Amino acid sequence: MKRLISAAAGLALLAAAGAASAAQVSVSIGPELQKQSRAYGADEVRTLADDLRTTVQRALDRAGPSAPQRVDLVLEAAHPNRPTFNEMSASTGLSLRSIGVGGAAVTGTVTTSDGASQPLSYRWFEDDLKNVIGYSTWTDADRAFQSLASQLARGHVPNQGPYHPDLQARAAFDSYDRFR
Repeated sequence: MKRLISAAAGLALLAAAGAASAAQVSVSIGPELQKQSRAYGADEVRTLADDLRTTVQRALDRAGPSAPQRVDLVLEAAHPNRPTFNEMSASTGLSLRSIGVGGAAVTGTVTTSDGASQPLSYRWFEDDLKNVIGYSTWTDADRAFQSLASQLARGHVPNQGPYHPDLQARAAFDSYDRFR
């Protein structure tokens, strides 16, 4: 009986410590990606934002004390490796075999446990079509999310400077040219 009470008390302490250290993660959609939601499909964009939030949340839940307490993210841009169903229905020349370079850009703010706030800017886009073989629709965007989450879990806040969509030359927002 004594062991049972000790185990229950230990679990309660662990649960309380976990709840106190759980980071809050929020994700919103940036204006450029909102424009693209018509081409990609609104559901695709919402699912992508949920994937970003879940990926960062899981990484921070496993992280140590150096992890931030609050992360407010803005999904500025995302480019698929394969056309979305919405894109395929709009263009008969696209299929699930079409490939392109993808990736994602994320900005936001990170609040540490001491209350300090830092800007965050991270982007990763594949730059070589040869690396896209066998990918699903959002593989490169997921890779960008994983890398960002890993850095945040280690206590590193990436700041690659302001995001400029016009500088992403390899992935045109309003064109199907990136698919081959």
